[in-house]
Parts: sequence; C-alpha cells; structure tokens
Amino acid sequence: MTGSDPTQAAPATLAELLVHVGRSARGDEGGPARLTAAQWTALRFFARANRASRTPSAFASFQATTRGTASQTIKTLETRGFLARRRSESDGRSVRFEVTEPGQEILATDPLRHLMAAIDHLPQADRAALARILPELSAHLAGARGAACVGTCGHCDHFDARGAGGYCACVAQSLAPFEIGQLCTRFSPREAAE
Repeated sequence: MTGSDPTQAAPATLAELLVHVGRSARGDEGGPARLTAAQWTALRFFARANRASRTPSAFASFQATTRGTASQTIKTLETRGFLARRRSESDGRSVRFEVTEPGQEILATDPLRHLMAAIDHLPQADRAALARILPELSAHLAGARGAACVGTCGHCDHFDARGAGGYCACVAQSLAPFEIGQLCTRFSPREAAE
C-alpha cells in the first residue's frame, strides 16, 4: 500500500480481494440444482452469451478449457434438460445452445444472485466504474495470457451503434438492443480515447 491512503491499495491486495469475491459468490454452488461449478458457468454463459457465441467452442474459450471438457459439461446440461441443441441457420454443420425453461428456472437459484444483489446495492457511479473497469481488466489479463478476450458490444471495436440497436462487423449482423449487453467471445477491445 502507498502511504496510509486506503484508495491506493496494492495490485496484489486488489487481486486477492477480487479472487475472494469470486470464491465467496460461488460458495453455495451445487445448491438445489446440484450443479458443479463448471455446469453453473456453462448455464450462465449460454443464458448471457450472444447468438454467435452460444457454441461449444466459444464456451471452451470462455471457460479456458478444452473442447472435450466443455462438450462434456454441455452434454450433462443437455441431458438434464437445461440446454437445448439447435442447428445454426447459417451453417448446418454447427450447433448453438439455448437455455430451456427448466434451465431458466434453475438460474433463478444461481449462487451468483447474492453477488448480483450486492452490485445492485452499489451507487450508480460505482456500478458505472465497474462496467468500465472490468472489461479493460479482462482484456489486459487475456492479452497477457494469450487467451481469447470476452466482452460486450459497447466496448468492442467491431461494434457500430445504429439507432437503438447496432451492427457487428465481425459477424456481419444487425444487433437488437437486448443483444448489445450480451457476452461475446469474438470481442476485440476498443482502444480507450486519450
């Protein structure tokens, strides 16, 4: 820590606090659904990912795991009726996954709901700061690890705002307003204006 100023916490302290928040938020994973941490992550991912990212390879990239491991997790959720497989309209060889109604019901018991409530209690300015800082932090970490970056349209170089919606140049598709805040594994962080 620099001096006694509490706003100048050391990066190591902040990193430990972030890890602690993550572990605390996932403390009751399993719960009534009896899902593993990886299964919860997959269910959340498919519920919050944009249509181009709801694929096994995109989930594997998001989870930083192999396609085989990701496929096993997805298969379990599909077998339990929480995910449904859909053929891609643009490429009949690929599949997308959608969260089913039972999957949506299970998400209502998501262990992260407590963290979401805690974030919701923060002042709007603090939530806005998190919305600005977390994508940047995620992009730097992904770059340092040589991993795929995950983010949302509003912070992406591929995004062009158009009216209430937008356009993604990466997948050459128009985006509805609700899609702009969804997770994307084709994310390319927008350079910050200086």
